[in-house]
Amino acid sequence: MRSFGKWLGRVLVFLVLVAAAIYFVKREEITRLLAVNSLFAEEKIVSNFSHMDTLFLSAEVPKGESPASPLPQGVMMEMPEGFDTWLTARAVTSFVVLKDGGIVHESYHQGTTAEDRKISWSVAKSYLSSLMGIVVDEGLVNLDDPVTKYAPILEGSAYDGASVLNVLQMSSGVTFDEDYLDFNSDINRMGRVLALGGTMDGFAAGLQETFVDPGVQMQYVSIDTHVLSMVIRGATGRSIPDLLSEKIIAKLGYEQSPFYVTDGEGVAFVLGGLNIRARDYARFGQMVLQEGSYNGQQVVPADWLAAATVPSAKTKPGKLHYGYQWWMPKDPREGEFFGIGVYGQYIYINRPAGVVIAVNSTDRKFKESGVTDGNIALFRKIAATAQ
Repeated sequence: MRSFGKWLGRVLVFLVLVAAAIYFVKREEITRLLAVNSLFAEEKIVSNFSHMDTLFLSAEVPKGESPASPLPQGVMMEMPEGFDTWLTARAVTSFVVLKDGGIVHESYHQGTTAEDRKISWSVAKSYLSSLMGIVVDEGLVNLDDPVTKYAPILEGSAYDGASVLNVLQMSSGVTFDEDYLDFNSDINRMGRVLALGGTMDGFAAGLQETFVDPGVQMQYVSIDTHVLSMVIRGATGRSIPDLLSEKIIAKLGYEQSPFYVTDGEGVAFVLGGLNIRARDYARFGQMVLQEGSYNGQQVVPADWLAAATVPSAKTKPGKLHYGYQWWMPKDPREGEFFGIGVYGQYIYINRPAGVVIAVNSTDRKFKESGVTDGNIALFRKIAATAQ
């Protein structure tokens, strides 16, 4: 019996040493996986959303050598009744309003500051849309081409047969479960691939199922945006951070360089991993409001933005409308559109009113019925009253 006890003790010591060795080799991956599992925890979400580069691999998007171009100050506006209650209910961390390019409201909440680079989540998709518009204008990508022309790794996958336009409009027909609350959903499996240093390209190529033919129906599939990045990278031979820096960010006079969360191969998490200061989100929105023009130069082609920001995808009745990685309200109005990310991130643009609203939030109730409609209603009220 005593010898068995010694043997068991040695086995336990051996197992502890093995576990310690595994942790030593894989400690970074394990740390990132733990971060994924607690990313949206109530006690951590505010800090996490402002410090994603401490939790995941990341790559800078250089802002360029030009000095920051300060946004002008407008006449500070009185916010609508109930605004403060809304801020609390929606767990807002920053709220910036531009009227005719000038700041008419700017506030920071929950201990965050103007210097925080806050996670965009799917607002990043609208940035990639603008980058796609530039490479299309340069003749490097044709929207009617199959995505496999630029990303051969997708041959034989669920994306085989989808055109660039299909994917741009979230109409790839690829089966992808976007339920953030289901541990085994595709979106959460993808998050674990990211945390463990896997490859996003490989994840996309590994998808095999479709629910409908490409182009038949719009269904929100976040991995579609990653496929767009594969197209851009295949067409240009360059990384997304480098291209976004040269083609857009360096021309806008950003205060600080943004950064992307990346996978284990350094590939940008383009569908939601862009991190930017609140005023710089608004600055991008102002460029889009001005039909792609900023500081006297055309940054994004005007005709691309005209096509990207109107309803064109085949959305279901009663739902928000969709263009090229931009959203429109259920009752679309000319010149009104927005980028939106989970947990309450927005760049809202109302061109007729000359208003841009940039919002960052940690809203754990963002999926509840009526929340998005209520947010848009508030943004419209602000746009109508901004002077």
